[in-house]
Amino acid sequence: MEKYSVLMSVYKKEKPEYLKTAIDSMLFQTMIPDEIVIVKDGNLTPELDMVLEKYLNDQPEHFNIVGYEKNRGLGLALNYGLGKCKNQIVARMDTDDIALPDRCEKQLKMFEENKELEIVGGDIAEFVDVPTNIIAYRRVPTTDKSIKDYMKIRCPFNHMAVMFKKAAVIKAGNYQDWYCNEDYYLWIRMLEAKCVFSNIGDVLVNVRVGADTYSRRGGKEYFTSEIKLQKYMLDNNIIGYLRYILNVSKRVIIQRIFPNRIRFWVFRKFAREKI
Repeated sequence: MEKYSVLMSVYKKEKPEYLKTAIDSMLFQTMIPDEIVIVKDGNLTPELDMVLEKYLNDQPEHFNIVGYEKNRGLGLALNYGLGKCKNQIVARMDTDDIALPDRCEKQLKMFEENKELEIVGGDIAEFVDVPTNIIAYRRVPTTDKSIKDYMKIRCPFNHMAVMFKKAAVIKAGNYQDWYCNEDYYLWIRMLEAKCVFSNIGDVLVNVRVGADTYSRRGGKEYFTSEIKLQKYMLDNNIIGYLRYILNVSKRVIIQRIFPNRIRFWVFRKFAREKI
């Protein structure tokens, strides 16, 4: 199969033990990556630096650790890191989640079977504390058409579970800064660039969640980011005015009116598949 890179970004507030677990889950794939590019998004703690230095010293052939002193945010960090990836197939991975061992093998097979495919994602399992304590699943549509239809309502990919062709992302303008929606904004631009999408109907990544996971999806800044994204889709004829009003209305209620505990219940009830 074709060689691939892994693209990750880490910043100072992340936990060293979670970072190590995430990296190990990519190193022990059934199809091992050719390189792992990790962007240090600003200066890190000594503990995080120690984790990265150990991997770099032990396996210099696998790691390319890059970065800069001032934190720029995830979108710009991934923009920078993608430019450092030497392979045309790139797997995204977050630094506190755990990829299933055959995640990348399944995705690479999808690219082999469909040469037109430009991005493939999959489902995630959300867990608390330990990977066996799964509390919910986030399932996403699988076909190109269903993904593009779903994109008009909600984000159709689980960002930490995607693998894509570098050239397709560059064609769409690469990652850009967009508060908490760097990924959704990219998928929309890839839609505009007529990219071919797919999701695998299997869980590919176990995702760590905590008490504040859903509460972060509220507040003025997050809401503003979401509404700007809806306006972008309206202005570029991806959605019509009725869909725009429906999408904005839902977000007003969930992100600005509901308190955190109700928001948590709504996400678990309507946006996740229960165990």
